Amino acid sequence: MSNCLAALGATVGALGLDFAVAVNAIPSFTGIPGRMERIEMGQPFTAIVDFAHTPNALKVALETARPMTKGRVIAVFGSAGLRDVEKRKLMAAESVQQADITILTAEDPRTESLDGILEEMAQAATRQGGKENDNFIREPDRGLAIFKAVQMAQPDDLVIACGKGHEQSMCFGDTEYPWDDRTAMKAALAQLLHVEGPEMPKLPTSK
Repeated sequence: MSNCLAALGATVGALGLDFAVAVNAIPSFTGIPGRMERIEMGQPFTAIVDFAHTPNALKVALETARPMTKGRVIAVFGSAGLRDVEKRKLMAAESVQQADITILTAEDPRTESLDGILEEMAQAATRQGGKENDNFIREPDRGLAIFKAVQMAQPDDLVIACGKGHEQSMCFGDTEYPWDDRTAMKAALAQLLHVEGPEMPKLPTSK
């Protein structure tokens, strides 16, 4: 409701649109692709894809997710290679505080060692009080990480995959591989529920 009111204020005030027109447009607004986007395949829990790829954005995403579920929050994310190396530690530390289960995985490792990135994140999670193979795990393959998250999910839990959002590729080495977290989430849910759905995109880490 607060988001709707903010949108109305911006639309009516800044653009000078008719208030009734703005109100009537709200039901048809489906949201911004890859921003707290719900993925529905008939599962008994909430599945979300979000673009959060910085410590503060992840914090906000997880804080937003918490009141959306009666159950656990299961977070899947990584941290990009050749970028701000400190943020990977901050994000891992944030997630073990906010989420019930954290799955650390790939996110555009580029020419950095993915295992090295995950090791830095795991160490930060441990320093923050996390326990590996208890409330956080590492899974280098992002598709398998998302599938493990939905496998763990129980009714009323919430699974959120952060970091890629609407993006359409993931970089390993110097190569961009086709990738969409929304497709991956649908594929994981379809596999879990034994229903028709898209194929899981393949990455160099895929088995």
